[in-house]
Amino acid sequence: MEFPFNIHGLFGEEISLVDSNLAPFRKVSNEPLDQNLAKVIDDLGEASAKAQGLHGPITATYKLRSSDHRMYVLKDAQANSGKGAAVGFIKVGTKKLFILDHHGAQVELTPLCVLDFYVHESRQRTGCGHKLFQHMLKMEKISPQHLAIDRPSNKFTKFLKKHYGLSGTVPQVNNFVVFEGFFRDNPGRYNIHILHM
Repeated sequence: MEFPFNIHGLFGEEISLVDSNLAPFRKVSNEPLDQNLAKVIDDLGEASAKAQGLHGPITATYKLRSSDHRMYVLKDAQANSGKGAAVGFIKVGTKKLFILDHHGAQVELTPLCVLDFYVHESRQRTGCGHKLFQHMLKMEKISPQHLAIDRPSNKFTKFLKKHYGLSGTVPQVNNFVVFEGFFRDNPGRYNIHILHM
């Protein structure tokens, strides 16, 4: 996704982290850069929503600003005559969820969730999504089977099966998907309470 401005001042690395501070690798606010960053985030969120057939974006500047969510943005430094282009993003964060285990018992926990994942259509099937997902796993120090995924698209579930062997799901009553192994070898970073019905 190309913009009329240079994105290198916004994203210093090939994959940059953006959180509620909305200032990746910058210590102080800079109004023109802040406006450009908001434009990139909002346009990526709109593109993701369109690609998923959603009525509105689930990733937007105002939503990111008021949350503990983290957004990893992948750029192509050479694109757009050297001004760079945003290739895609993955947004993660914790959510308090009620998840059913293999026995149908409801468990309250706060896992790391994949909340939005998008790679520009022109860059899909080129390894960009895998690079982005791998970077997120490394930075978040988590295995893919320990993620809860919010409404994964058909493309996303195929991606997870191809790259991580994730196919068997534990049926849930909410919009989140968890895979076999979600409760196994859990790193213990979740606050788990079994709810008695």
